[in-house]
Amino acid sequence: MTIPPTALQVRNLTMTFDPEEDELVAVQDLSFSVAVQEFVCVLGPSGSGKSTLLRVLAGLLQPTAGDVVFPAQRNNGRPPCIGYVFQQANLMPWRSVLENITLPLELQGTAQEEAVRKAEELVTLVGLQGFENSWPRDLSGGMAQRVALARALIQDPDLLLLDEPFGSLDALTRELMGAELLRIWQARRKTVLMVTHSISEALLLSDRVLVFTPRPGRVRLDMKVDLPRPRQEDIRYTPRFTELAKQLRRAIG
Repeated sequence: MTIPPTALQVRNLTMTFDPEEDELVAVQDLSFSVAVQEFVCVLGPSGSGKSTLLRVLAGLLQPTAGDVVFPAQRNNGRPPCIGYVFQQANLMPWRSVLENITLPLELQGTAQEEAVRKAEELVTLVGLQGFENSWPRDLSGGMAQRVALARALIQDPDLLLLDEPFGSLDALTRELMGAELLRIWQARRKTVLMVTHSISEALLLSDRVLVFTPRPGRVRLDMKVDLPRPRQEDIRYTPRFTELAKQLRRAIG
């Protein structure tokens, strides 16, 4: 079996904040790697540095110590393209669904015809046909997050960061969106690092789950999810799924 190349290496990462000298260590000596096309979920208690980690990986924060390395991009000499979906959709209210999705390509100077073509493909992928010209105020929370996901995917990112993207949704919508994300990932096979507080969501989606300790965040458990792919919703009711969920619950404490 061919071993996939490494997309991301996090080596001895520490992130310390210094609010008026009352030092707060968010993550400490954190190390792990993610393979190309791998889906990794991060679980852990609130305040364990999960969102801080994503902001470091996206280049929004400079780490106090340690390294973040993208080996494949180092070989070809270009910086990695990173897509980011936040807890809130953060759509521009004066732009339609299609215009929100095309925004990253517009900022890159992509020709409008090409940007619209790619956006229309993603509208179909995320199930928003018929809503291309709708305004963000007219969308449900789940639909808004579909737009945010399409906007992140339109650049064909090397790494997709998902920060609790369904956390603000009701339980039924969240379950539906988890199934939709699984379908989209199985279609596009992007490298994904996703923060979630849902054990069930993590097991449905991921190839591996990292469990963080309470602050400062470290990896307490790095667990391979050996559930067969492609997955369907009813895998949640299998004995192996239940067994893995128990392991994660014990690790979280």
